[in-house]
Amino acid sequence: MSSSDYPLRQSGIYHNLPTFDPTIKNLSAIVCGANGISGFNTVRALLDSPDRWATIYTLSRHPLSEKQLSLIPSSLQDRIKHVPIDLSDSPENVAGDLAETGVHADYAFYYAYAQPSSDGESGMDPKMAQKLFDANVPLFRTFLKALEIADIEPKRILLQTGGKNYGMHIGRVRTPLVESDPQPRHLSKNFYYAQEDDLKAFCSRHSTGWNVVRPAGVIGASPNSPLNIFWPFAIYAAIQARKGEPLEFGGTFESWQFEAGHSTARLSGYLSEWVVLEDKCVDQAFNA
Repeated sequence: MSSSDYPLRQSGIYHNLPTFDPTIKNLSAIVCGANGISGFNTVRALLDSPDRWATIYTLSRHPLSEKQLSLIPSSLQDRIKHVPIDLSDSPENVAGDLAETGVHADYAFYYAYAQPSSDGESGMDPKMAQKLFDANVPLFRTFLKALEIADIEPKRILLQTGGKNYGMHIGRVRTPLVESDPQPRHLSKNFYYAQEDDLKAFCSRHSTGWNVVRPAGVIGASPNSPLNIFWPFAIYAAIQARKGEPLEFGGTFESWQFEAGHSTARLSGYLSEWVVLEDKCVDQAFNA
């Protein structure tokens, strides 16, 4: 039964969140890249419905930090099972770690991301396309292959990509973006496309549905994320306040003239949960 058949709910500052059939209980999930800003806030979103989610396997090299755990109610922390995984390892070794830990999952969420070294270029620079491809595509392929070897077959696998899917790092895009907008694959290499293709190929071989969510610049609380756009703004504001000087726009004239899209990590987490639990959302991509 769809969430549209149930009333909306509120959780803190977040309003009009979906609810589901209360008989949906004791689910398990894999969250790959749980230390990052998106993965961590998806963990928080899932645990906001504790009757629904019994176990969350957080796959990452390091467990959640004490600061991160402090944002999760102590009564729910035992539902988080950390599995130390290095996706740069072989699929066979990763599968062995999953099997040894007894991982099983109704749903899987993939947020792992590797930022390659650069000469000062950001991840939005088209010059970084090949490096980003080489750093991230093998990790996702290892994850998918490890699921096969370990005989873990989720009902749904969700992959998070982002606005670069539409080429916003290359040039102007239309506003608002819609999911049916084309992927400009002919303009630049993009690891998002390879990951999405790999996900669809995996699901075509298994009884697994796929989803892709595409946030813009992500804002949220995560002490370990170097990609949180809020941090530099907060530092700049603190310095200006200390100096007794006003906040001045530090961008280009073009960025002043045009819109800048951002997505909140927590709401993207709630969206991710809704997407995988809704039957009508299977095999679709959603902007976040």
